[in-house]
Amino acid sequence: MNSKEQIPSRKTTKVGTVIGAKMAKTVTIRVERQYRHPLYKKIVRTRRIFLAHDEYGKCKVGDVVRIIETRPISRHKRWRVVEILGLVPQSVASDLGEAQS
Repeated sequence: MNSKEQIPSRKTTKVGTVIGAKMAKTVTIRVERQYRHPLYKKIVRTRRIFLAHDEYGKCKVGDVVRIIETRPISRHKRWRVVEILGLVPQSVASDLGEAQS
């Protein structure tokens, strides 16, 4: 194998909802996942919050985005926004912004 050949990267991707966009070039994303409890067989829902780099500042609160694992950008940022999957309508975005303020 030559050093010029690149091995395909296996970086983790996740899909989540933007819950905060007040920082410069940074968005807060909540990722929800469901799994079946191994003993009790109940569906358990867990939420986790990630800080992700948004280079162009296009993400708004309520957008559904895909993030990918990347090198450490700052103390807490290890994710980068790859694409915006679903945009929130402007009227809903303004209501969400007022509710969180």
